[in-house]
Amino acid sequence: MSKTDGTETTRVTDKGQTTIPKALREKYGIEPGDEVVWIEDEDGIRLARAERTEGRGMLLDEDTDREVREEAADALVEELEAARENEWAVQ
Repeated sequence: MSKTDGTETTRVTDKGQTTIPKALREKYGIEPGDEVVWIEDEDGIRLARAERTEGRGMLLDEDTDREVREEAADALVEELEAARENEWAVQ
């Protein structure tokens, strides 16, 4: 990886893979498991973080902060696990 005039370059492997520089992953919130989209336009190729929209807005507003969404998801998981334990408990 090298920096040139405020841009960063990476190499493409034989398998067509490349690394998104850490500073850019952090700046744009790209985390392991996230999807990115390659966009071809008149200037060449752009890379963007893919936004998952399935189910978004069903429980919380779409503009809800990511941290708040994650907390709500964790709370739901805990609730489901507790319900599952009670449902399967031997009485």
